[in-house]
Amino acid sequence: MANQLHVELVSVEEKVWTGEAEMLVARTTEGELGVLPGHAPLLGQLAEPSQIRIKIDGGQTLAYDVAGGFLSVTETGVTVLAESATPAESATR
Repeated sequence: MANQLHVELVSVEEKVWTGEAEMLVARTTEGELGVLPGHAPLLGQLAEPSQIRIKIDGGQTLAYDVAGGFLSVTETGVTVLAESATPAESATR
């Protein structure tokens, strides 16, 4: 198994999704950002509105529409803290 990225997507009301992923893509106020295992630590503000895409094993992509919040990348993984997060219409590519 290739290196995996631990991802947590949390909204104000609940933990929306947590698990291992191959990659996470998010749109921040600085532009679109792709995070792979081993990414340098950073803190970014999510653009509004935005979408988080999580690529998991088997080529499946989970997509969530998010409003407000931050993205934190550390050596242990990625945490997305959003005001709200709901499954997007087109979740698999």
